[in-house]
Amino acid sequence: MDRIRRVNQIKWQVWQKGWIILIFFDAVDPLSRATLMKLIFRTEIVLDGKIRRTRRLVQTTLMSLFAMSLVTQAQQVVAPLPSVSVTPPAMQEAVPGEMQVFSPENPQTVFPDEGRTGVLRPHVFYQFTYGTGILSNTNQHNDTIVQSVAPGVLFVLSPRWTLDYTPTFTFYSEKNFKDNVGQSVALTGGAIYEEWVFGLSQKFNYSSSPEVQTGTQVSQDTYATALTASCPLNSKMSVDLGVDQDLNFPSDFQRSLEWSTTDWLNYELWPRLVIGVGAGAGYVDTTPNTIFEQLQGRVKWRASDKTSFQIDGGAQFSQFTGGGSSLVNPLLVATIQYQPFEHTQISLNASETANTSYYQNQVNVVTAIGATLSQRLLGKFYLNAGGNYSWNHYTSAASGVSARSSQDYYSMNVSLSTTFFKRASASVFYSYSDNTTTQSGFAFTSSQIGFNIGYKY
Repeated sequence: MDRIRRVNQIKWQVWQKGWIILIFFDAVDPLSRATLMKLIFRTEIVLDGKIRRTRRLVQTTLMSLFAMSLVTQAQQVVAPLPSVSVTPPAMQEAVPGEMQVFSPENPQTVFPDEGRTGVLRPHVFYQFTYGTGILSNTNQHNDTIVQSVAPGVLFVLSPRWTLDYTPTFTFYSEKNFKDNVGQSVALTGGAIYEEWVFGLSQKFNYSSSPEVQTGTQVSQDTYATALTASCPLNSKMSVDLGVDQDLNFPSDFQRSLEWSTTDWLNYELWPRLVIGVGAGAGYVDTTPNTIFEQLQGRVKWRASDKTSFQIDGGAQFSQFTGGGSSLVNPLLVATIQYQPFEHTQISLNASETANTSYYQNQVNVVTAIGATLSQRLLGKFYLNAGGNYSWNHYTSAASGVSARSSQDYYSMNVSLSTTFFKRASASVFYSYSDNTTTQSGFAFTSSQIGFNIGYKY
């Protein structure tokens, strides 16, 4: 055989913006929307000047999303700041992939000239919010101004590695809340060996904000580590392997330390239609300690150039050391993307997950549905609107312990954003939320209005 040349190309795509992702990038706001990363692995073999292409889909499903582990799922009341993408430059891609309808990134969060490496990229965001009805503690509803400043720097270490540090200074006009300085550090990267694609992410975050589940301001440290590996087995099949460590230390509430793994076998039935089966297991050091196993299946279907479907579902089997009955919980993540016009994006999502609770001897099962609309206006502005409903249901994990009352949480938001001077951005927003529960002191209704501006060098 004459000379053989292999050219490996990687494309990444985000299933839906807005979540923290832990393979080649580490986005923000891990609480609000489901997210998917997909890698398309293309091998070009050149024989005597002729090209024979084998296109293999390596679909990497993150444990933090589709494994749906017992990690505490916090819901913040105050709208979070925007943040920048920390995706390494080699993993950046400007257009959607084969299984992806929407473009991968919001222009407000992406650095210009992403191809440069070995540089420092400073960034800063300022946000002003006026909110009503926010709980500083149970039965204590407050109207307050919240001002946040987040100056940070992204170190582009190499084409496949980035390190970001961002402190966030938050000030409240209402003295029942505590001013604080949040901290965020994220190391993100990957490597390729033959046909294997490896990913590593390590993140530390300190935050202090009002939470829906607790009815009070919660300060907490979180540490998240993810190791992933993906490989095509042949032209139709691929495997995704993942190991996670998630450590959460909230003040005045129980800690949780979790170690887990989820592994997938994927099969491409035909172009744009992929199915998969997955199995996982994990251990949670909390009260009580928990061992769990998961069995799941998934379907990914790009029905047309304008429509795609993603469904992951299965069951989680949990056993507790505190003498409580074993639990079986359904697991679900479903997303539909529809792009009727070039600059119009509509998405629907639904999920059910079982999570560690802030409270001892209880498991928090969250059922959620939501919809979002994104529309570009006049070529420069981006209109985003969304609505969500979640039902937080608590289940006892120990004998003789009564579960807390459930919570029905509704939220809606609308924002208008733009970029200018190439590196600057601005946005105005409005949000409304309502938490209904029979748990004394936890119900509230809040309206918030504000704006943010940012600059990325």
